[in-house]
Amino acid sequence: MGDNATLSEYQGKKNVVLYFYPKDETTGCTKEACAFRDSYDAFTALGAEVLGVSGQTVESHKGFASHHGLPFLLLADVDNKVRQLYGVPANMGFIPGRVTYIIDKKGMVRHVFNSQIQPEKHVEEAKRVLEQLNAEEKNQAEMTSAKV
Repeated sequence: MGDNATLSEYQGKKNVVLYFYPKDETTGCTKEACAFRDSYDAFTALGAEVLGVSGQTVESHKGFASHHGLPFLLLADVDNKVRQLYGVPANMGFIPGRVTYIIDKKGMVRHVFNSQIQPEKHVEEAKRVLEQLNAEEKNQAEMTSAKV
C-alpha cells in the first residue's frame, strides 16, 4: 500500500469493480467491504479485480483492510479528485456517495450502480454484470472462431 494505482494496469487483462464508499470503519462501509471480501473468490473467478476508493488516508485504509482482512486494494482519494472525475455525487450535499462502476477489459464503464443505503447490493450487482460481460465475451469468441 502507498503506491499509485492506475486502471491501465488492468486494461486488456481484467474487468475492474471500482467502488467508491464514504468512510472506513463506518457501519455501511464495513458491511460493503466485508461483502466484497466474502465474494472476492467469485470476482477473481469471473476475471475481475476489486478496488475500493474513499477519501481517507493510506494509513486509515491499511488499518481498515487489516482489521477486516480485505484481500483487495483500497485507494486513498484524499483530495476527492478521482471521485469528481467519475461524477460520484454527494448525498445530502455532504456525505460522499456510494457508487460502483464495472469497467471492462477495454477500459469502458459498462455499468454504474448507485445506492447509499444498500451497501451489500453493490456486490450482487457487480457479480451479475460481470457474469453478463463474461457471457458476451464467450459469445464473441465463439462467433469469431465460427467465422474462421
